[in-house]
Amino acid sequence: MYLDPIQYGLGALSGGLVGFTLGMFGGGGSILAVPLMVYVVGVPSAHLAIGTSAFAVAANASANLIGHARAGNVKWRCAGVFSVAGVAGAYVGSTIGKMIDGQKLLVFFALLMLAVGFLMFRKRGSEGNPGAQCSRENASKVAGIGGLTGMFSGFFGIGGGFLIVPGLIASTGMPILYAIGSSLVAVTAFGLTTAANYAISGYVDWLLAAIFIGGGVGGGLVGAMAARRLSVRKGMLNSLFAALVLVVAGYMLYRSVGQMTI
Repeated sequence: MYLDPIQYGLGALSGGLVGFTLGMFGGGGSILAVPLMVYVVGVPSAHLAIGTSAFAVAANASANLIGHARAGNVKWRCAGVFSVAGVAGAYVGSTIGKMIDGQKLLVFFALLMLAVGFLMFRKRGSEGNPGAQCSRENASKVAGIGGLTGMFSGFFGIGGGFLIVPGLIASTGMPILYAIGSSLVAVTAFGLTTAANYAISGYVDWLLAAIFIGGGVGGGLVGAMAARRLSVRKGMLNSLFAALVLVVAGYMLYRSVGQMTI
């Protein structure tokens, strides 16, 4: 695929926004990456946008993970159990996703985002338990939700942070800031698994991915700082996260359904 310089410039700006949302919310980067590539950068194929964004988001997530780890926001045992179970699910989901029409895939993606956004908004005031850990009692629950989340992540070609964050909260009861930090481990693992599967079919534009990653590094640093400041305000981070998901989902649904009926 060949893009003009303006499109690559838009790719860098889009990558900065994706990095910011990953640093701030843990999730959100992947749900923005796909629509940004399709509607802003102008990538002509939904599958190509999905494969490329999966790799770019995984790389940005790994970079943002460093800052959260230094701040002590990562529950490594929980993140590990969640990620290992989710990688298998991501491979299965991404294999199925490549068989689905790209435009329909975007519609399903938007509907899923709406459901998650409403659920997160309902629980926006929950503070969680800072001492929450993964143990024998909840390991199966964490692994089960991780596998299911990984399957959705692979199917839609996303890092899956907007699913992983509520999944970690539901399975462990940890506060959202810890869920954000821990989710970046799974976002990286799921994204790389999905990208590798799509790359086999030629659905990754490596140059655009590199530009996205470059823009995302700076945005991620700013986003991580914003997350630390907003975390002290009860419900604020949860509300912003839910609002972001709902707004982007509404726009994607509007655009995707409109193109299907033309």
